[in-house]
Amino acid sequence: MGGPYMSKNAGLGGRPTKTLDDPITAIFLALFVCGAATHMTILQVNLHRGKKFIMSGLMFGFCMARIVTCTMRLVWASHPTDIPIAIAANIFVAAGVIILFIINLLFAQRIVRAQHPWFAWKKWFSILFLLLYASVIASLIAIITVTIQTFYTLDKNILRIDVDVQHVIATYFAFISFLPIPLIVLRLIVPKKTPTEKFGEGRFRTKVGIVLFCATLLCLGASFRAGTGYFPRPVNNPAWYHSKACFYVFNFTIEIIVVFTFAALRVDKRFHIPNGSHGPGDYSRNQGMADKRSLSDRINNEEQVFDEQDVTIAGDAEKEKEKDLEAGPAVPPQHQEPTTKKTGETAQGSDLSLASTTAASAQHQKLNAEKASEAAQDKGDESVEASTGASTQH
Repeated sequence: MGGPYMSKNAGLGGRPTKTLDDPITAIFLALFVCGAATHMTILQVNLHRGKKFIMSGLMFGFCMARIVTCTMRLVWASHPTDIPIAIAANIFVAAGVIILFIINLLFAQRIVRAQHPWFAWKKWFSILFLLLYASVIASLIAIITVTIQTFYTLDKNILRIDVDVQHVIATYFAFISFLPIPLIVLRLIVPKKTPTEKFGEGRFRTKVGIVLFCATLLCLGASFRAGTGYFPRPVNNPAWYHSKACFYVFNFTIEIIVVFTFAALRVDKRFHIPNGSHGPGDYSRNQGMADKRSLSDRINNEEQVFDEQDVTIAGDAEKEKEKDLEAGPAVPPQHQEPTTKKTGETAQGSDLSLASTTAASAQHQKLNAEKASEAAQDKGDESVEASTGASTQH
């Protein structure tokens, strides 16, 4: 085995140049640095609050892999004839996105388990997903191996086998990126036997929308990469789909959209499940998180704003009814002062109104007592005068 030898086929994006690729790659490098810092911050804050969400760590790992990828492309642009650097850059481009496929597949699995726990928690279903994850890792190792081999051989038969393996694995990766979509559709086709088991925060339909949106983008990028491999062109006569615009749009642009979608929509809250979940009912049990509320926790979430808090609203109505019963009967109308009710009356205003009513009642009773005393005195005076008149007449 000799080499390394430069590939004779055109690759996606071609050979990077300092004038064109360096500024674009530097922008994506900065974006992936921000993504890595964001997801690591989310991970550390959640761990501090007693909440473990490993997908944030996986997103941080993906962003770090893309930082290395961008760095290698910058180095390759400065050393365009250095074949080992070109090999490393191509390997990192192909390998990093696998992490996003696995994360989105995990989210789809949790949605299916929440709506169909009667079969999604079966042992065969869990083993099927474990086999999928293992096959993705094995495929990644295989594609790295054959990619390196293509640079170190001139044997046409070996090159043909390596290219065939690359086509198969690229197609398989496109299938893995597409798999969350039929899983989400499956939840609508299969009849439900139990109510949906809510987990995390936010509306359930939003979780479904996040998975479908990201799966569509990831499948678009993976399908484009797989399709270009089936139509090779010479390195000196590339097709339009080998252009740099296609490379940055169908690779880095799609990936950075998914990275910031996961961060902005807080998938760490929406897709969080209690630690140790291993069967039906575990998703909805108490997660045991420390009660340390942040500013975002004080803002009403989707469930409070929209239509998924009917039970909570009914419970609040029952509590208000109990408070009204404990308060006792209302004051009779004749002892009430005419007042104008205002929305949002404070407790101090209520106390002042009650004090005014009490004082008025006491004053009314005092006036009645004085009138009764005067009447009794007048009656007594009349009796005395009558007695005096009778005595004088006698």
